[in-house]
Amino acid sequence: MTLIKLGYVAMSMNLQNASPSQTMTYKQFSGIKDREAAIGRLERIARSNLENCLRLLKHNVFNDIQFFRFSSKLIPLANHPELKGWDFITPLKPALDDIKAYLNEHPMRVDFHPDHFVLLNTKDVDVLKNTFKTLKMHEALLKGMGIDPTHRCVLHVGGAYDDKEKALEQFIHNWALTPVSLQRMIMLENDDTVFSAADALYLCEKLGIPLVFDYHHHLAYNERDWKLDWDRIVQTWSQSPLSVKMHISSPRSPEEFKAHGDTIDSKMFLDFLHGIKETVDQVDCMIEAKWKDDALFQLVEDLKEVTEVKWIDKASFTIE
Repeated sequence: MTLIKLGYVAMSMNLQNASPSQTMTYKQFSGIKDREAAIGRLERIARSNLENCLRLLKHNVFNDIQFFRFSSKLIPLANHPELKGWDFITPLKPALDDIKAYLNEHPMRVDFHPDHFVLLNTKDVDVLKNTFKTLKMHEALLKGMGIDPTHRCVLHVGGAYDDKEKALEQFIHNWALTPVSLQRMIMLENDDTVFSAADALYLCEKLGIPLVFDYHHHLAYNERDWKLDWDRIVQTWSQSPLSVKMHISSPRSPEEFKAHGDTIDSKMFLDFLHGIKETVDQVDCMIEAKWKDDALFQLVEDLKEVTEVKWIDKASFTIE
């Protein structure tokens, strides 16, 4: 018997005016002549984003959802070079404390998936420095929310740069330059174009990083049957305080196979679940679908018709 916990990404289709990704462009920022006033506006936007995060967490608790991905756009312009030295954590401490208190009362798994420009296998020194800066921002937010940063940031391996083998070795080289506190945050994910689960697994086993298996990505791009590597994937989580994590999405269409669809194909998901049941105690499944929490609710409804699925609550079940 394997416990499955469902989660979703960043935003709700059901809460009104609750975006955690409100933003401000640098052009808008620089158009405000009073710099202090401009920073104050940034901080108000960030505070609103965090307040909306708290609303989302309450929505999750109401619906028994115990797994959630925060938006990585909580702090507009946090890493812009013209705002170097901006202390955004101190003015946001009350909002972060509110999230911390709520998560202490209602524990759930939360994490981040930093944007595609966060590259640990880049050859560009400036890109690597910005990657570290972005990861430090995520670390500061996690600590501000009272969350242990260990294994809370999912990254892709990065670019192939015309030579996949060298790109993998560049990741290993840059890993040695990565501060240990940031290393602890990282999980790796297989992608749908360049780095298969086998490629990511090579790095994960060599460097002691958990692998987040993306089933849709694997179907789009792979080198062998995923079941051959599943036990090794599970083993990469053996030193983590968290349960095995995977991503589930479905193709938008046969013609746009790599693009994420609005909802989850329950049959496709069940094919995966039948392959892993009894192999591990728990898997936390992050739904990556355009309809966000509505995709989760729809998947729940679809799975209620499946006899081997036994519901624990509104968003968790066992598969037998």
